[in-house]
Amino acid sequence: MSMKHPIIAVTGSSGAGTTTVKHTFEAIFHRENVNAAIVEGDGFHRYTRDEMKRLIEDAESDGRRGVSHFGPEANLFDELEELFRSYGETATGTRRYYIHNAEQAARWGQAQGTFTEWENLPEGTDCLFYEGLHGGVVSGSVDVSRHVDLLIGVVPTINLEWIQKVHRDTRLRGYSLEAVQDTILRRMHDYVHYIVPQFSRTNINFQRIPVVDTSNPFVARDIPSLDESLVVIRFKDPRGVDFPYLLRMLHDSFMSRANTIVVPGGRLDLAMQLILTPLIWKLMERRRQWV
Repeated sequence: MSMKHPIIAVTGSSGAGTTTVKHTFEAIFHRENVNAAIVEGDGFHRYTRDEMKRLIEDAESDGRRGVSHFGPEANLFDELEELFRSYGETATGTRRYYIHNAEQAARWGQAQGTFTEWENLPEGTDCLFYEGLHGGVVSGSVDVSRHVDLLIGVVPTINLEWIQKVHRDTRLRGYSLEAVQDTILRRMHDYVHYIVPQFSRTNINFQRIPVVDTSNPFVARDIPSLDESLVVIRFKDPRGVDFPYLLRMLHDSFMSRANTIVVPGGRLDLAMQLILTPLIWKLMERRRQWV
């Protein structure tokens, strides 16, 4: 962790909704005049799309489980921890981007499923903001979480997570339903060992729970809306959290445990603004005291 160069990370599985939380943070950064270095976790995958496909096919042809983007084999965990360490010490580091779709391919002038070249982070930033799969990962000698000042988990119930992934990957990325199902099954071991444990290291978890039937996520025609959901917000350390204020501002909310507040899904963005903005203020104030 760093007093002078704070690091904020949003971590969650593929299809969990971390991008939505990223947009909320970006809105707060803009409003509060915070200059953040943005890092996308997909840039720390190890293989291009074609390379992953070949590795998976080779493994499955031999009766082995193919690699997944959730586990260490397919990711540059050492490089991610080095980025966090370097930024925390000197506000420097390198990043790159993964090209997901045709729009990004046109922007970068590269094929889909490839990486851009590594580039230095911009100079003079106030904090580093990471969004991806592994903001709090621990694997062997690597402990990314120890460098993070504010770690946020985005954790929908598993069926909702799968619904969101199916809809995103079939409608936006052109995969078949069968291909998405195969990916979910292949990733399950790494999901249990590398994704789930992160949510015990987070400072705050936002868990969306639908209140409509999601019993078969693979035939759901629509993603349950925020208004069809509740959001369970768990604080690792509730000291200093003004729960009475949050309950007044977030109508129809309630406390389910001493460190947990449940809010209507339609109030998620407001809840994040109310909870996260003061935390960013504290990080920036602490930084100013050290600059």
